[in-house]
Amino acid sequence: MTTAALGTTDTRTRLIEAAIDLFTRHSFAGTSLQMIADELGFTKAAIYHHFRTREQLLAAVIEPMLDELRAVVESAETKRTPHARAEHMLSGYAALAVRNRGLVAVLATDPSVATVLTDRAEWGKLILRQLALLADVDPGPAGEFKAALESTGVPLHDAGDLETAFAAARAAARPGDVVLLSPACASYDQYRSFEQRGDHFRTLVADLRGG
Repeated sequence: MTTAALGTTDTRTRLIEAAIDLFTRHSFAGTSLQMIADELGFTKAAIYHHFRTREQLLAAVIEPMLDELRAVVESAETKRTPHARAEHMLSGYAALAVRNRGLVAVLATDPSVATVLTDRAEWGKLILRQLALLADVDPGPAGEFKAALESTGVPLHDAGDLETAFAAARAAARPGDVVLLSPACASYDQYRSFEQRGDHFRTLVADLRGG
């Protein structure tokens, strides 16, 4: 490899490392190419030599991690049972997330990154394969919802009914916390309507406060 090639590779690596740092601190949507240039003391034209758009830079940032994810997904898909596949997927993803802690936080919480991911067909299909491995444990909309939360690292507790969920939230809450009823789907197996469910929640709150 020539000296010029080494210099190009080193500059590209520095750009990717700076992008990861700034994406973590400011989100992908909140980071401009100019900010990355300023961080490294480069001109914007110097960045254009390697990446014409933020999306190209994001692709260079996440492709190595998605390659790791693909390996985890392919390995999980070889397991015999839904639970074994989901367990392998979760443990593999957890290890990947630890190795890429800051970047995973950006990918999981930044809507603009999600848009870029789903716009790339091969990436979108990989993410759907990951979610399918988690959702197959509990087929149906509930399983899909749980899988989506698990993939972002959001803690999930299956309470079964509102009274049990309310009690769990009360036990976990600390002074100053806000407990919000924010349904993600219907509960027609337990309530006639959304209004009845909301009324039940208000009753539980009123009983807690003494009327």
